[in-house]
Amino acid sequence: MSDASNFSPQSFAVVGAGPVGCIVACFLAKGGYEVTLCDVIPDLLAPAQDPGIILEGAENMQHKVTRTCTTVDEIADYNPDVVFITVKANALPLIASAIEGFHKEGLALVSWQNGIDTELELAKILGRTDVMRAVVNYGCGLAGPAHVKIPFHHPPHYIQELDPQSRDAAIAIANVLSKCGLETEHTDNIISMVWRKSVMNACMNPVCAVTGLTMSRAMNDPIVYQIVDALVKECIQVARANEIDLGWDFYPHAMEYMGNAGDHKPSMLMDIEAGRRTEIDFINGKFVEYGARTATRTPYNQTLSALVKGLESI
Repeated sequence: MSDASNFSPQSFAVVGAGPVGCIVACFLAKGGYEVTLCDVIPDLLAPAQDPGIILEGAENMQHKVTRTCTTVDEIADYNPDVVFITVKANALPLIASAIEGFHKEGLALVSWQNGIDTELELAKILGRTDVMRAVVNYGCGLAGPAHVKIPFHHPPHYIQELDPQSRDAAIAIANVLSKCGLETEHTDNIISMVWRKSVMNACMNPVCAVTGLTMSRAMNDPIVYQIVDALVKECIQVARANEIDLGWDFYPHAMEYMGNAGDHKPSMLMDIEAGRRTEIDFINGKFVEYGARTATRTPYNQTLSALVKGLESI
């Protein structure tokens, strides 16, 4: 990214009007920035400009975005400085191909998503220079179009560039988000953070998706808890075999964190209930993939991946 040290973003686009995208769009609008919210479903966008995006729960606010659009191609007309990509990871190849049509050097692209290697999917098509990865720490779900329930919010959030020459730009984006109230820090350890979060997603999301249980019910059921525990240990083995540093105390931290997650449905369960494709390939599927690289057996991840895939096909 050229002149990254002078990067001062003022205009933002958010691709995906689900709960994650609505949250970042609302905070940016709160900060007075120009915000374009994009989604292929017009009904999800309709309230975002009037009366505005509503956040309830751990955060409570209502703000209007500058504009909305229903295709990624339209974003080019508004010349944003930063594009946040918040769609489900399985849509990344299509999104990246659409952005390729108007991408130019200096347009920052932030993967603001769950899953492992989502930023690399963008980089395959758009190059590494302008691509960044973020890890977010909030639970959320749509109560309705542009209306988000946030059961928990545990800032800070983190961001890191793929290419060192974009470090200053990533810091500038973190500063903007923090200024808006969405506390975000630059990090040099994003891979570890992505994996730490993905381990917990790989343990809670598919178990809840398959059983229909909320997170707290899954953790408090003595039989289901054993599956969660086995998944955590298996994921940690995969991470260690691939030299991913989760920290020496990650296991007790993960079990305590999930134990306090609350009585709400994770996104994968909500996707199954709504008949949508899930992000299983970028969560448990990645643990299977990385396990195969190091001859680490992953029977629990393979089983849960297969079960969720089966539910997707119903």
